Amino acid sequence: MPGTRALKIFEAAGRHLNFTRAAEEVGLTPAAVSYQIKEIEDQLGIVLFARTSRSIRLTPAGGVLFEAVGEALDGLQRAVSRASRSQRALGQLCVSLGARFATNWMLPRLSAFQVAHPRLKLRFDITDEIRDFEVDDIDLAIRFGDGNFDGLNSVRLFDTVMVAVCSPRLLEAGQHFTMPADLIGHTLCYRDWRRGDLTWPDWRMWMQAAGVDTFDDSACVAFADTSHVVQAVLDSGAIGLADLAMIANDIAEGRLVRLFNIEVPVAGDQTYHLVYPHDRSEDPAILAFRDWMLAAIEAQQQGSG
Repeated sequence: MPGTRALKIFEAAGRHLNFTRAAEEVGLTPAAVSYQIKEIEDQLGIVLFARTSRSIRLTPAGGVLFEAVGEALDGLQRAVSRASRSQRALGQLCVSLGARFATNWMLPRLSAFQVAHPRLKLRFDITDEIRDFEVDDIDLAIRFGDGNFDGLNSVRLFDTVMVAVCSPRLLEAGQHFTMPADLIGHTLCYRDWRRGDLTWPDWRMWMQAAGVDTFDDSACVAFADTSHVVQAVLDSGAIGLADLAMIANDIAEGRLVRLFNIEVPVAGDQTYHLVYPHDRSEDPAILAFRDWMLAAIEAQQQGSG
């Protein structure tokens, strides 16, 4: 019977119907993949692929085996994930979160968490990919959306609102902004983001919220990520729109200065949520982490964290 490695190669080849793409996925050469498939066929006495000079396709027998192998490998991966969680120390949690949230919110507060929960150890899976709790070895995740995540408990963390910020050096150089319209003529940068019908707030939206009716946004500078906006503000003296929750530390520590008390929310009630499986709703470690996060966010909103 073929081993797990061979079956994974077969599954990749059957999914892609292309030995070159399968080879890239499993880290082999196309020739090695082709050889491995031939070995499986010889062991089983079954022709799995019909090959032509231009393409390959699964035979009817290959299709039956492909479906069964896919289910078996998926079940094995889920079992490995459960086994890993059960073996892990009771006082350890793995949290999956994006790089921006990790850098701007979580890591600056990590020492405070360790002081509050010295026996609870955290491990981070830093990625912008959506992890599967059944397959990937994670306990909690930070996800951006409207809070409707199938099969998961979802705890809203904070509102996502855009505010105008500048470098303190700009003000120290004698620049004064007494009203929102005073920003016109300066380099204004923002994050350009869209998801379906949703659009990240831009300067036209901020100016409308500020009561500035005539505003030409053709000279605004767009970036793919808020971190680039903040860097432009710090390095070039631009004025940026940034997510308040993600720059709260920069404002508190004086690296950024907020201009005006105007906030523009992200449409569709999109924001960050802490999510975890329903069947772990009473897990003491998860509840401890959840309660600490909510307390830290409340302290941040009150200006003390």
